[in-house]
Amino acid sequence: MSDSPRPGDDEGLLDQVGPALSRLRRRTAGGRGDLTRNLVLNVVHDDPGEMTVGGVAAEMGVAQPVASRTVAACIADGLLRRAVSQEDGRRTVLELTEAGETERGRFASEQREAFESITAGWTGADRDQFARYLIRYSQDSSDWSRGKGRRATGS
Repeated sequence: MSDSPRPGDDEGLLDQVGPALSRLRRRTAGGRGDLTRNLVLNVVHDDPGEMTVGGVAAEMGVAQPVASRTVAACIADGLLRRAVSQEDGRRTVLELTEAGETERGRFASEQREAFESITAGWTGADRDQFARYLIRYSQDSSDWSRGKGRRATGS
């Protein structure tokens, strides 16, 4: 790729992070449907509270009707179920089903295989360090996203 920074060339390096993350997401999924389902299942699983369709939309950065269609497809496939909120009985929340947990495991296994194949030429230390940084980045970006949402709503 011609616009990729060369090793040791810090100029423009950080400008390549966003496109690189986008390529990672596109290239390690089985297909468009798998990518979307995987995102939804992980959003529901990773939320420490109760996840709604609106919450899925916010986490995925899509309009609510898009999230609603995706969630409906996951429900139809038996991967998610709707439940009554324990905090507010008027609200509907999403929960993973056993099949949804199994599907998350399948996706994770496929992604691990892709990661191992892509990094096969790396040293074990490089692979492990990159995995640690990738997980740290993911966790920190979730914290950042949640903090950003609280500031926007004034909470």
